[in-house]
Amino acid sequence: MQDDFEVSGVPQATGTGLQVVEILAGTGPEARSGQEVSVHYTGWLTNGTKFDSSRDRGEPFSFGLGRGQVIRGWDEGVAGMKVGGRRRLVIPPELGYGSRGAGSLIPPGATLLFNVELLEVRPG
Repeated sequence: MQDDFEVSGVPQATGTGLQVVEILAGTGPEARSGQEVSVHYTGWLTNGTKFDSSRDRGEPFSFGLGRGQVIRGWDEGVAGMKVGGRRRLVIPPELGYGSRGAGSLIPPGATLLFNVELLEVRPG
């Protein structure tokens, strides 16, 4: 799997099954539910297949945190990050696309791996 940043560290599991590896602690404002956040990300399946990357497009992705605009694993995994921070999220199917999958790229029941960098936090 080609990384867009080096991943090392021990995953910390949450009560929901999400696993988070803190790659780099940010020093900027903290992302909280209700705010607008901008991130760069790359997503892979566990077999190493890259299925999406804002970095490859050269365009950050923005969404309302905690508003259900993204998969639950993102809402949970980005919350608490500080601007400049980088995390690896290991998202189980029930916090991702579940038994339905997503299009032709993400099969049903897939565990998803995301490298996420928090770029900006704005009031919601």
